[in-house]
Amino acid sequence: MAPKLPTSWAQLPPTFLLPDAFLPLTAKRTVTYGWSTADRRRKPARFNQQTAGLPTLGQSPAAALERKAKTTPLRTGALAIKKGMMALYDTETGIRTPCTVVQLDRVQVVAHKTREKNGYYAVQMGAGWKHESNVTRPLLGHFEQAGVSPKRFMQEFRVKDESGLLPVGTSIGPEWFLEGQFVDARANCRGMGFEGGMKRHGFHGQPASHGNSKTHRAMGSNGPSQGAGSRVHPGKKMPGNMGGQQVTVQNVKVLKVDAEKGILVLNGCIAGPKGCVVQLQDAIFKPWPVIPGALEGAKEALQTATA
Repeated sequence: MAPKLPTSWAQLPPTFLLPDAFLPLTAKRTVTYGWSTADRRRKPARFNQQTAGLPTLGQSPAAALERKAKTTPLRTGALAIKKGMMALYDTETGIRTPCTVVQLDRVQVVAHKTREKNGYYAVQMGAGWKHESNVTRPLLGHFEQAGVSPKRFMQEFRVKDESGLLPVGTSIGPEWFLEGQFVDARANCRGMGFEGGMKRHGFHGQPASHGNSKTHRAMGSNGPSQGAGSRVHPGKKMPGNMGGQQVTVQNVKVLKVDAEKGILVLNGCIAGPKGCVVQLQDAIFKPWPVIPGALEGAKEALQTATA
């Protein structure tokens, strides 16, 4: 039979013997978690606590889009082909600026992604050209519905709201970006294949002499002994595949725009070899560029509204 609980506070045991439910919640401050009213012996929750006066994090798709609204570009990006690197010289100061040349080849809007149908806003862009005999029938129908020629490269670019959705079939050239603005350049870096520990992780290697036999560039021992479980720990730096992953270079300045030749000149270097596909979009850590056409449209809308 279970013991009978006391009915008055006078008969209760000391506070250090009481369960957590009987103890009052008092605000306290810790170095790790700041002000909190949660029990000290409990693990902190991943979400904000209502008792601390913090806003409750939503778990809906609308709340997720709202959290990403500040870092989502207002307009779509473009696909470009990396042509190589060159340098620009300033004749007045004598400064040499290394830069990268990319070219936009028949970039068009292929499709839209909307919040009502897909849960988010995005623009599907296509670039290049592909012979129809090398395109599957479902993709041919997709391009035919959009009224564009078959594209070799396809990529989605997220936008903040429906105002960033360009009409399907719209062509984008280098003039889509302005001289002096900043962009984020995203591409797959050059693949190295299977490489050893010295090239992949910068290991120094083993001694060149003193009894070392044919293991100068070898990694050496990689499994600890009894104290660590006599195993190789996950994430151990070892030889393996190197390169070939996506790399984003942020805040790349646009130095020159040549609409006639379809090229952009970007400051510095970006990831990828010559001929790779580069995704260009407005930099998320810089102020959004001021587009002259957008200003004119806003002025016309204001004039019509006032009139």
